[in-house]
Amino acid sequence: MDINYELYKVFYHVAVSLSFSEASKKLYISQSAVSQSIKVLEKKLNRTLFIRSTKKVQLTPEGEILLRHVEPAMNLIKRGESQLLEADTLGNGQIRIGASDTICRYFLVPYLSRFHKEYPNIHIKVTNQTSIRCVDLLESGSVDLIFTNYPNSRLGHGFHIQYIKKFYDCFIASRKYYGELENHELSFQELLKYPILMLGRNSTTSEFVHSMFQQHQLDLVPEIELSSNDLLLDLASIGLGIAFVPDFCVSRKSEELFPIRLKSSLPPRQLAIVHSEQIPIGNAAKQFMNYF
Repeated sequence: MDINYELYKVFYHVAVSLSFSEASKKLYISQSAVSQSIKVLEKKLNRTLFIRSTKKVQLTPEGEILLRHVEPAMNLIKRGESQLLEADTLGNGQIRIGASDTICRYFLVPYLSRFHKEYPNIHIKVTNQTSIRCVDLLESGSVDLIFTNYPNSRLGHGFHIQYIKKFYDCFIASRKYYGELENHELSFQELLKYPILMLGRNSTTSEFVHSMFQQHQLDLVPEIELSSNDLLLDLASIGLGIAFVPDFCVSRKSEELFPIRLKSSLPPRQLAIVHSEQIPIGNAAKQFMNYF
């Protein structure tokens, strides 16, 4: 089927903004031209791609399917243009990174600072998602590389994984509220007697700790599930429970918190840089990866 690339370009901008007017601004064409392009595309595909109403625009199921294929293609074209503009110099260009809020805050900031000082003309874009969702960003071409906790259930074939830092997870409690536990070793079974605070199910950390309990034939039902390790530590400090967090998050927190000693030690995990094996990365991303 021979369909003009410009029609897909218009579709992409309407689909991501869910607005004909916003798409017209991005494309520097009239709103009527946007509407006409969508009508032409729908006629060629013999499918309705959008549900239009006076208040909002929504993708149809067919439109959602098309977007899943068009978005990576558009991002791949943008990446190719960017790499050509970079040529053999690091004077300009951009680097797009996906990482969780925790990895950004406690690990990446010094490296981003150094890179920005050394290459001030390179645009740095960082997108915050959980490590699991970061893989989706990589697959859609929205980012050049991601920093993720490993193991990560979403990583399969087709990815290049570079391990950069080993870390351990720990259970953290407040001396004020759980001080009697400081000189004791607890089993996984005994831990279940206390309220556990942890990240939500859509995180690699949650996958990891649940698997640890399952290996001991135990079912972990957390008291609180959140999206922020910092907030977990804050809640642990006021006695709401025992927080499960990576050890590199703890150093900046109050000395009132202490790690629970376990009878069965937890295995280490890794921080890793991941990029697609099928899509070449640009000079800026290569130079940033060299820091590690």
